[in-house]
Amino acid sequence: MLHNAPLDKPRNRRLMIGRPELALIGVTILWGGTFLIVHGAMRETGPLFFVGLRFATAALLTLPLALPVLRGLTLHELRAGIVIGIGIFVGYSLQTWGLQTISSSTSAFITAAYVPLVPVLQWIILRRRPRLASWIGVALAFLGLLLVAAPEKGLMLGWGETLTLISTVAIALEIIFISLWAGTVNVARVTVVQLAVTALLAFACMAPAGEAIPPFSWTIILSACGLGAMTALIQLVMNWAQRTVSPTRATLIYAGEPVWAGIIGRVAGERLPPMALLGGMLIVAAVIVSEMRFGRRKAD
Repeated sequence: MLHNAPLDKPRNRRLMIGRPELALIGVTILWGGTFLIVHGAMRETGPLFFVGLRFATAALLTLPLALPVLRGLTLHELRAGIVIGIGIFVGYSLQTWGLQTISSSTSAFITAAYVPLVPVLQWIILRRRPRLASWIGVALAFLGLLLVAAPEKGLMLGWGETLTLISTVAIALEIIFISLWAGTVNVARVTVVQLAVTALLAFACMAPAGEAIPPFSWTIILSACGLGAMTALIQLVMNWAQRTVSPTRATLIYAGEPVWAGIIGRVAGERLPPMALLGGMLIVAAVIVSEMRFGRRKAD
């Protein structure tokens, strides 16, 4: 997902792909693979335990980076980390819950709809009117969602599709909150807080939700801890690469996330109906279009 994107910096326009772009492509491929990993793990564990273990691992792996500055944690940073962590918890828990009943490819395409949703929520919360491109992106995403989520059931969404669709709202809110506080907090400290909050909330909600700790399984351990390590690595790579890659170019790369998920899912044996594939293409187009700037040309 798209996080902490810096402002566009003027630079010479280049057609060649450099190491930062290749790094982001690698990140996008990793993202695409996470959906299939979670889908497989859901056969042996509940979503809350899995999310808790995944983000606890990510928090522990990022802790050494934040440890030298952690003593300077402010109340403002703690508040920001808690709010962002709540958004991550809701988004990933619902997405993981949905993966119990829908394919990894379907989940990835629906999740990608958070990108065109961000400007709409910014309009509601921050009173920032969306651009024309944003409205076009929302329209394309809506049409794509209908085709992906219910290609054979008309307008009837299943439970898994509905949970995943709701999760995109939480993910979009997370992006907005990160943007609100990005320039006023220490990234390392807030990152550790938000990851830890996500893990704690997931573990704490297991009992109220009636979810038991699953029997020991190497599949669960390797999947959750592996995804936790990937989460930490992805964040580090994004922070490094997006110092020189503009948000527009980064978004074009990130739009490939559901495509890679579909490719990986197909290799693993998943098959989407033709109408669902068309819907996926519309959602990818929505992600790209929503980040376009009509009229004035900007350096990318």
